[in-house]
Amino acid sequence: MKTTTEFNQMYLSDFKRVESSLNGAKDHPVHALRQAGITRFNELGFPTTRHEEWKYTNILPLAKTTFKASFRYDAAGVTPETVTHFSFEGLDCIQLVFVNGHFSAELSHTTDLPEGVTVLSLAEAFNSHPDLIQAHLGKYAVADENPFVALNNAFIQDGAFLHVAKNIVLEKPVHFLYLSSAPDEPVRSHPRNLFILDTGAQVNVIEHYTGIENQTYFTNPVTEVVLAANAEIHLIRLQDESKNAYHVSATQVVQQRDSRFYANSFDFGAKIVRNDPGMRADGEGTHSELNGLYVLNGDQHCDNHTVIDHAMPNATSHEIYKGVLSDNARAVFNGKIFVRQDAQKIDSVQENNNILLSDSAEVDTKPQLEIFADDVKCTHGATIGKLDDEPIFYLQARGIDREKAKTILTHAFAYQVIDFVQIEEMHPYLNKLLSAQLNEAIEVVL
Repeated sequence: MKTTTEFNQMYLSDFKRVESSLNGAKDHPVHALRQAGITRFNELGFPTTRHEEWKYTNILPLAKTTFKASFRYDAAGVTPETVTHFSFEGLDCIQLVFVNGHFSAELSHTTDLPEGVTVLSLAEAFNSHPDLIQAHLGKYAVADENPFVALNNAFIQDGAFLHVAKNIVLEKPVHFLYLSSAPDEPVRSHPRNLFILDTGAQVNVIEHYTGIENQTYFTNPVTEVVLAANAEIHLIRLQDESKNAYHVSATQVVQQRDSRFYANSFDFGAKIVRNDPGMRADGEGTHSELNGLYVLNGDQHCDNHTVIDHAMPNATSHEIYKGVLSDNARAVFNGKIFVRQDAQKIDSVQENNNILLSDSAEVDTKPQLEIFADDVKCTHGATIGKLDDEPIFYLQARGIDREKAKTILTHAFAYQVIDFVQIEEMHPYLNKLLSAQLNEAIEVVL
């Protein structure tokens, strides 16, 4: 892996500061993960465009920026009104709020949790649920070749912890709101999330990353999801960071027999975005869906590298990612589907469709299939282009001007992914973000 380590020193110095403040906590098993993380990060350094997995994404602007580390909770000007602004009207949910990666008890509400459901901060779970932490944390999101996972490992302090016991169906969605606030200087945070569902458990989870408009910060979350047999999770991941922010994430899901994983990912904000979602089927009869939407303007850059790994037979997976780009925006999609030798009877579909609203927007797409079994049904495809003239003409013939016709068609193209979201109370919020991005691109009010 071709990398540069010249920008590592800030992170190495910060790690020494964290370690010196731990005192007796150095003996906690989590600290071994931290030490391994900083060691591996120092070995890897930040990736460059010479590395195949980062060929189209230059993170040098991120690497060169000096970020203040967020070591402890500070409200940083975030108020209950701020939280309300980023909440979903009419949605009755369990809500945990994190400011610069640290749990805020005064801004959260976790009352009325049913028996068998645990929702709390990861920092608290270190002490209250050590067996689950030791069994699962850091076991699935691999840092071997991903320096940002290694960096997250090194600075694990807080994040979200969710455990749903056997056969419990949690009716209320869980909203994890990660707010970044950097009023004085750029800050960075490394939220770590661990979601564990026992046999037959079901839950809806919202991971929501946002921040104060126009501020510069770096968010580096890692999420691990463990699904036991017949468990089901709907994971909605919404990224609406400041347009001056950097966002690099990794999500790793492990599925046991007959479990079901539904993911809907939305990227509207940030200056540079890199997402690495992965799913591994370790049991027969699993089903997974990975759906994504990215709508980019200006000089925004969004890179999605997805992996679906079918290691066991009789499973299905569906994946569709859609993009709308204008101005000088750039998107990257690299979707990998692996079908292992013993994974017969796999039905897998992958699509990446993109609309370019300007001549200077660009998409690099690379759908991949690696199949080592012979009794499978797998397809993939990608499209990049502008809106067709025929439907535009159809709308114009009915009295709609050309620019508004383009807006209507683009909105309909993108809204399909919003329609996948099971939590209907989220639709107006998502639609508002989509409309705002499209209005910037097409300069027409819907």
